[in-house]
Amino acid sequence: MSQNIEVKLYDSELNIMEYLWCTGEASAKEIAAEMAQTVGWSKTTTYTVLKKCVDKGAVERQEPGFHCRPLISREQTQEYETRELINKLYNGSADLLVASLLGQQKLSDEEIGRLKQLILQMDQG
Repeated sequence: MSQNIEVKLYDSELNIMEYLWCTGEASAKEIAAEMAQTVGWSKTTTYTVLKKCVDKGAVERQEPGFHCRPLISREQTQEYETRELINKLYNGSADLLVASLLGQQKLSDEEIGRLKQLILQMDQG
């Protein structure tokens, strides 16, 4: 999963990706069984969404058995989606996003300490 692919994933596709990120790889049949159980999808729906993931380059399909494995990581997806959110809603300003998040809740001393550590690590990196 070292490829640096930026892929827009929709909620339906994220359901499949979450399963693959947890399992590492699975057959389409296993994915369909999981999606039927967790989100109530038919086999046809799962295969359609899975094909979209393959077409986007998020999932690799291997034969025999239509085995699938993720080509992008959860972290890559989180970074991409966060950049999209910042650009779309905060005019590209990460500090406005953080201010908005912090304005929504009271942080514990421990959470404030972790944020300070993150900022210090970013500043040194």
